[in-house]
Amino acid sequence: MKVTILDYGAGNIQSVQFALERLRVNAVLSKNKEDILSSDKIIFPGVGQASQAMKQLKATGLNTIIPELKQDVLGICLGMQLLCKTTEEGSTTGFGIFDVDVKRFEANVKVPHMGWNLIENLKSELFIGLETPTYMYAVHSYYAPKCDFTIATSNYDIDFSAALQKNNFYGVQFHPEKSSRDGAMVLENFLKL
Repeated sequence: MKVTILDYGAGNIQSVQFALERLRVNAVLSKNKEDILSSDKIIFPGVGQASQAMKQLKATGLNTIIPELKQDVLGICLGMQLLCKTTEEGSTTGFGIFDVDVKRFEANVKVPHMGWNLIENLKSELFIGLETPTYMYAVHSYYAPKCDFTIATSNYDIDFSAALQKNNFYGVQFHPEKSSRDGAMVLENFLKL
C-alpha cells in the first residue's frame, strides 16, 4: 500500500511520519502530482495558520489536486479545517468538501483549546475498536460546528465536530499521531478502509 503525506510545509508532518512508522508504514512525503495520484491513501496534515497554509498549497499546486482525489484522504487538524467551505482564520476560503464554515472559539474560553479531550458519538469505521467516549489530543483555536458530515463530537464550551466524513474524505480535529494507542488505532483504521 502506498501512503502519501501531502508536503506543503505543515508543522506536524514529522510526527505523522513517525506515527505511521510505528504502524510499520513507510509513507512518502510529496507534493508531486504523479506520486499523489498513484497513492492508495493520502494524509493531509496541518498545524499553522489557515491563510498561510492555503498560500503554500497554491504555491505547490496541491490546491488543484486535493478536491479531485478519489482515494481515501485524511485531513488532520488544520487539514480538516481547510477541507471545509471557509474558515474565520484569515477569512480563508477552503476546498468546500464539507459544506460547513469553521468558526473561532468565543472569547469566554482560553484558546488554543489544548490537551486531552473527550471524543464521543463515534459514527464511522475510523473508530472501530475504540471505546466511546475516548480521549484524543487536540490543539486548536477554530472548530467546525456540528453538521450533516459530523462523525464524532467533542465539547469545549460548546459541542463541535471532532471528525467529519463525506465520501472518501475524512477529517479529524484532534491529532491521532499524538493521541497514544487510540490515536494509532484511528490511523490504522484509516489505512484499512
